[in-house]
Amino acid sequence: MAATTLPGGTFTMGGDLTVTRMGYGAMQLAGPHVFGPPADRAAAVAVLREAVKLGITHIDTSDYYGPYVTNEIIAEALYPYPDALHIVTKVGALRDAEGGWPPALAPEQLRQAVRDNLRRLRLDVLDVVNLRVGSFDGPAPGSIAEPFGVLAELRKDGLIRHLGVSTVSAAQVAEAQAIAPVACVQNYYNLAHRDDDALIGSLAAEGIAYVPYFPLGGFSPLQSAELTSVASRLGATPIAVALAWLLQRSPNVLLIPGTSAVAHLRENVAGAALTLAAEDLAMLDAIGS
Repeated sequence: MAATTLPGGTFTMGGDLTVTRMGYGAMQLAGPHVFGPPADRAAAVAVLREAVKLGITHIDTSDYYGPYVTNEIIAEALYPYPDALHIVTKVGALRDAEGGWPPALAPEQLRQAVRDNLRRLRLDVLDVVNLRVGSFDGPAPGSIAEPFGVLAELRKDGLIRHLGVSTVSAAQVAEAQAIAPVACVQNYYNLAHRDDDALIGSLAAEGIAYVPYFPLGGFSPLQSAELTSVASRLGATPIAVALAWLLQRSPNVLLIPGTSAVAHLRENVAGAALTLAAEDLAMLDAIGS
C-alpha cells in the first residue's frame, strides 16, 4: 500500500514536512500502563515495520514512554530511517519509579530531554518536538513562554526542525506562536470529547496540524449507542467509524492511533478509509453536543 493511498492523504506541517494524515502512535509499544518493556519486543518491532510498509510516514513517540522503551524499539526496528519517515516526539514530563508522570519543564530538563530523544532515536535533528504542559485530559492554566522559549532556542541551534504544543489552550497556542512558529497542536479530542472544536477550525485556517491523542477514548474506550448504530449500519467496527469521523472532521486533523498488534494496525488503516454519509455524521456529531 503506497502512502498516497492511505486514508486522508497527506498534510504538510510547518511548510515543508509532509506526512500521511494516518499516522501511528507508539505509546502502546511499552509495557502495561506505558511502563517498562513490552511482553513481546519482536511483536513491537513488527508493528513498526508494518506501519512503514503500509506507507505511514508519521510516527508519534516520546522518550518518557517506558521510559526510553518506545524510542529504543523505534530505532531498533527502523534505523536507518526511510527518507519519507518523520518522527514526532514530545518533552515536558518524566516517569518516576512508581510509574507516575511528573512534569519536567525546567530549562535543563527540557534540554536533556531533547538530547535523550536524539540519542535514543539515533538522530542528529528531531523533525518535530511537542511541548507537553497540561494534564492527561486538558490544559493547565498559566504561561508556557519559558519552556517553549527553551525549545525555540534549540530550534535555532539546529537540533529541532519544527515545534508543537500539547495539552494546551487556544491562549497558550497564541502565546507560543508569538515566540516561534507552531507546526502542530496535540490535544485530547475524540467523538465524545469535543472541547477543541473551535480551536481545530482556527488552526486549519492557519495551516497548523491538529493531532488528537486518545482518538478512540484512551484508557476508557469510546462507547455510545450512536456510534454502535452507525458502525452496525455500515458493517464496520466502532473503532473504524471513530477514526473515519476524525479524518472527515477537518483536513488538518492527523491521526496517531496506537496498537501493539500488526492485525489491529491493519484494521485501523483500513477502517479509517470509511466514507461517512451526511446522516452518519449528523448522528455522530450529536455524541459530543
